[in-house]
Parts: sequence; C-alpha cells; structure tokens
Amino acid sequence: MNNKPPATPPSIAWPGSAVLVIDDEEGMRNFLAKTLAPRCAQVLTAASAEDGEALLRQQRFDLIVLDISLPGRSGLAWLRELRTAGNTCEVILITAFADLDTAIEALRIGASDFILKPFRTTQLLNAVKHCLERARLTRENFVLKRTLQTELGRPQPGPASLRGQSPQMQLLRESLARAALVDSTVLLSGESGTGKELAAQALHHGSARSRAPFVPVNCALMSPEGVEAELFGHGTRDGLLFYAQGGTLFLDEVSELPLAAQGKLLRVLEERQIRPVGSEQQIAADLRIIAASNRNLAGEVAAGRLRKDLYYRLLVVELRLPALREHKQDIPLLVEHFVAELAPRLSADPITPSPEQLAYLQQYDWPGNVRELRNLVERSLILGSLNLSALYPAMESAPATTDLQTLERQHILAVLGSVQGDKAQAARLLGISKRTLERRFADWAAQ
Repeated sequence: MNNKPPATPPSIAWPGSAVLVIDDEEGMRNFLAKTLAPRCAQVLTAASAEDGEALLRQQRFDLIVLDISLPGRSGLAWLRELRTAGNTCEVILITAFADLDTAIEALRIGASDFILKPFRTTQLLNAVKHCLERARLTRENFVLKRTLQTELGRPQPGPASLRGQSPQMQLLRESLARAALVDSTVLLSGESGTGKELAAQALHHGSARSRAPFVPVNCALMSPEGVEAELFGHGTRDGLLFYAQGGTLFLDEVSELPLAAQGKLLRVLEERQIRPVGSEQQIAADLRIIAASNRNLAGEVAAGRLRKDLYYRLLVVELRLPALREHKQDIPLLVEHFVAELAPRLSADPITPSPEQLAYLQQYDWPGNVRELRNLVERSLILGSLNLSALYPAMESAPATTDLQTLERQHILAVLGSVQGDKAQAARLLGISKRTLERRFADWAAQ
C-alpha cells in the first residue's frame, strides 16, 4: 500500500462532506485522515466503534470509513446496529483479513463498499467518490420526489410570471440578478400568484449554489405538530435543511411557522448549525435561505405571530414582486406566452385575442395575479376561445366603465357559485389562498 498521500493539491474534492474514520491502528488512521482531509470539509477519527458512536451522537457524517477488526465491537457488528437503528450513512468497510463470506455479509447488512488491505490511494478515493456521489443522488431524488408530490395538482404560474417589459418587471429582474451574486438571506414579498417561488428559483439558478438542490417548502401546508421534525430532522430521519445542504431552502409563507420552529430557524441563521429534534448532533448548515410571504410581516410581528428577531434576520435583502394590476401593460405578452406554453400541452388550437379582448383583460383587477391569468388562458384554450365571461359574468362584452372592485367581486362570487360555495376550491381556481379569499369577504362585510 502506498501510505504517502499526494503532495499536490487534490483534483478530486468534496468540500461539503464530513467523514468519520474508525480504525484501531494509529498509522492507518493518520494515513486515511491525511488523504481525505484536504478533500473534505471535515475528517474525524476514532480508534473503536464505541468512540465512533460517541462522535456520531454529536454530529452527522456523510461517510464512515470503518475497519472490521476493532477492539470491543467489530465493525460488522456496529454496522448491523446502525442499519437496525435506521442510520443510512454511507459506510466503506476495510480489513486486512477477509474471505468471500465476510464480504457478502458486509454488503448484505448495508456496507456501501468493501476494501481489502493493502490498498492503493486511488482505490480509496474511488470508493469515497462513488459513496458521496450516491449520497448526493439520494438527496436529490428525495427533493425531486417531494417537490413533485407537493406540486401535484397545484396551479403553476409558469416562467412567464417574471417576464414583461414594464419598468416594474425590468427592475425586478435586475434586482434578482444582483441579489443572486451574493449569499445573503433574501425576503420576497408580494401577493399570492405573483411568482415568488419563481423569483426564488431565479436567485438559486443565478447563484454559485446552482448545481446544488433547490428545496421549496410551503410552511402553510406543514403540520404544526411535525414541522420541526420535517425541517430539522428527528432521530435518524434527515430534515429538509439537510437535504438543502450546499443549495437553497425556500420557505414560502414563512410567518406560518410555529413560534418554536421560528426560534430553531433563527439559530440556524445565526449559528449556521442544524440541531435535529431530540438530538445532541450539530450539523454544519451550508445553505442559503430565501423566505417569502404574502402578508405584511411587520404586522405579523406586531400581532405576535412572527418573532421580531427572526423578521430582522430575514430582512437582509427584501424584494417585492409587483401585483399584476400594477403592470397591466405586460398582459398581452403574458397571454401570448401562456398560449404558446399551454396549447401544445393541451393539444389545443392556439387562440389570438383581439385588441378589444386584450383591453377587456386590462380593465380587470386580477386578485389572483399572474396565476389567475394563466388559469384563464388554460380554460380558454380548452373552450376554444377567450373565456371573457369568467371575468365578467352575464356580460357579453367589456363594460365601458365599471368599478374595478365591483368587477372583482362579481368574478369571485361567480367562481364561488360555480363550485357550490366551496371556498377552498374557489381559491384554487382563482389562484389565491383560502385565507386571502376569506379576507376579501371580510372586507366586503365591513363596507
């Protein structure tokens, strides 16, 4: 075995990874540590399974390099205990004495790889590379599956949400491009349907973290009882902050987090450490957090629903997404884009609104913003013509002069009537949250 690590800077590196080396031979521990330390964020060593177990209680590791022959518990016995407890960490077993039965048993109980001593440095590095790549793919697959499950059935605004030639949209795109270049926390504000998640994606893809995961979380949809475990992890179950390591965690409707979870999030932002629920572990947090809300967060602080210290910690960079009624000149471009995007997907003939119809659309106040406009275009493609009556019930053409609040109220009531008063379904069709819909009714009752 070549025990001398290369003197030149490593060409293979895993800067975000933590590795635990367990071997009772001091020379082997030192060699493994010196080989891996320049390539990983952290390498810790232990001389026994018991010492390794104590380190594992304190923090999370991406990989364990484990000798089979150890004093006390053997490497095989400890690996079996880890897997029984649900620990899925990648493990490379190494040994100087093994036969085929031992190798088969090691792989059967959950070893990621098996290396015989003496081995070459390249053998070790290739095994480490494959294990850490597999761990990365596992995290990305988890994020992808969760995102697909979350988005299933939810109206999507489409990439056109951040398009437009209006001064408001040009300023927004310029601000996003500048904010993407730094790693600061960003707070996105704006009404439902304005495209806050798309803005978060733009920040992520324009940043140095673009190759790592983008993990979107809708805080309003999480169970208050399980939110801490889902975000920060619990026992052997990794939390969403861990799956966002190296990348971006997007917390939509952040003020909906329970106060206890807000406190834990504040510690992540301040200390850059993640502590799973009920655990002594401290996991280094290498991620960017982007938060969003359609509420007035200063008002949420005053009402006691949002921690003041968390609010100011999130308020490093604030970007506001304009409501569609503030840049109605972009409506023709948005309609054109949605038609081009949706018609092939629906196997429908494209529609071309007339200037009069576009003017009609520009009179409307769009409480559901761009998401509502996209929904209208989708319905219109299915019906074969622009569905103007969906906005103005019982009206055959655009009114010459009509109060916009009255038109909005007529539209909302018509949609609510079409679903037999089901406010949750009406909110989905309108592209707004049920809470926003309830506020509209409260406002009308107060008038």
